[in-house]
Amino acid sequence: MEGAQYGASEGAAWRPKLVLASASPRRLELLQQIGVEPDALLPCDLDETPGKAELPRSLAGRLAREKARAAAKIAATRPELADGYILGADTVVSVGRRILPKCEIVTEAAECLRLLSGRAHRVHTAVCLITPKGSERHKLVETRLRFKRLSSNEIETYLGSGEWRGKAGGYAIQGLAGAFALKLVGSYSSVVGLPLYETMSLLVGEGYPAHASWRDRI
Repeated sequence: MEGAQYGASEGAAWRPKLVLASASPRRLELLQQIGVEPDALLPCDLDETPGKAELPRSLAGRLAREKARAAAKIAATRPELADGYILGADTVVSVGRRILPKCEIVTEAAECLRLLSGRAHRVHTAVCLITPKGSERHKLVETRLRFKRLSSNEIETYLGSGEWRGKAGGYAIQGLAGAFALKLVGSYSSVVGLPLYETMSLLVGEGYPAHASWRDRI
């Protein structure tokens, strides 16, 4: 998906370009939900290994910045994107100071689900916006969740769904795992991957016409 271009909607010629530094379909769908259509996706392959003693919120913030900066370097080489806005984000799930992985193998996901079963955890999502003038703006949202106590059958069947693959903490709240969430305090969209209120505030605050398409909706 790297470098994927999206067809500009009618009237897009007068607005600045927006680049999403992610290949996540969830983040793209969340932006589209609030009427924001990026002009390009520029995901970057970064080492997301936490630093020694790095806290979950610090890791989320660092990775969001690194993703945005890497995408900005690529965009700077493309005349059609060179003066655009760059939006990066990262989500980290933690239990206390323990950072849970973005699971790629079933044993990782199983360990995460057993750890999350019946207890509280936190989801930290950071957003970094780089403006056409090169300034950076940041937001970090922390949401608290508690999962129900999961039975062995629930864990096994969820693992069998494959929905956990590539997800921080081994689950997707917007999917089947929504049935596990006993309590959520904070931003639901942040847990999915992009806090909509904070993202819209960043875009509008830095002069991006994020509401422009709203008047065309029925």
